Amino acid sequence: MNSYSGAISGDHDKPLCQNEPNCRERPRLLDQVREAIRLKHYSIRTEQAYVDWIKRYIYFHEKKHPADLDENHITSFLTYLAVQKKVASSTQNQALCALVFLYREVIKKELSQFENLVFAKRPTKLPVVFTRDEVRSILLQLEGPTWIMGQLLYGAGLRLMECIRLRVKDVDFGYKQIVVRDGKGHKDRITMLPGMAIDPLRLHLMKVKQAHDQDLKAGFGTVYLPYALERKYPRANREWGWQYVFPASKRSIDPRSGIEQRHHVSENVLQRAVKSAIRQSGIAKPGSSHSLRHSFATHLIESGYDIRTVQELLGHKDVSTTMIYTHVLNKGGKGVVSPSDRLFQS
Repeated sequence: MNSYSGAISGDHDKPLCQNEPNCRERPRLLDQVREAIRLKHYSIRTEQAYVDWIKRYIYFHEKKHPADLDENHITSFLTYLAVQKKVASSTQNQALCALVFLYREVIKKELSQFENLVFAKRPTKLPVVFTRDEVRSILLQLEGPTWIMGQLLYGAGLRLMECIRLRVKDVDFGYKQIVVRDGKGHKDRITMLPGMAIDPLRLHLMKVKQAHDQDLKAGFGTVYLPYALERKYPRANREWGWQYVFPASKRSIDPRSGIEQRHHVSENVLQRAVKSAIRQSGIAKPGSSHSLRHSFATHLIESGYDIRTVQELLGHKDVSTTMIYTHVLNKGGKGVVSPSDRLFQS
């Protein structure tokens, strides 16, 4: 087997084409992975995750070149994650996706079935749901942009990154709705814009517009555009409609293009704010920002809205995913009265 440390540590990479003429003209393996990911228009988070898993895979097999490894080596790595590291099933699945991508898209090698693979157990956890009073208490602890974002998580059922990545053009004040672009599963959907958030959001966008105008005057003002839109519409990245509703406080260098521009606010800002609000409210439940979305769905079903309607608002592919929110309602087994409650009734 050949050693393969260059793709990770730097200058001594062994290209995949070592037996071909003009071999050194090929980029390093991880650079090829990044290029293939960007051609597929995957997000930068996916790129970072895939590259990290491929590195860990190479280290696990003592820096051997992935082209010299096969399905058995992938199986041993994934089984190690499940048995020794006890990772969640979603984590193991992400590692599998990264390695399948490496072999199919970069090494150009089709993989057969993985025999004797030990899969991580998928836990059957119920979502954490806040009561209406608990949600009210949490939102009262938030202020400024985090309050607006909290309102969109609970009042519109947005996922964390759907809220963080929201663009100005996708907020429709006239129809009181939000268009969620490229949500989970690369699907678009429409959900409501909470009336309580409209006026604060308008004022917030006025401040964001002022900051954007200042960026333009300073020679900046561009924003990241998905897919090939930046090539198709060269000036769209400066237009107001494409700017993020919740931009970062400072400009930063885009890691892919190297351009200084204003990205969206970090998701950590909202996550920390909600966690702090939960603690200040004295709520003992192990909730998070995503629990506000869970509460949105549960409270809608509790109010009598059709499960299919809630499914569409949440963007679930399968209604069975939405059905889990009936666990707090008086339906099915949950409607059974405890015999203890009837014991001393006349």
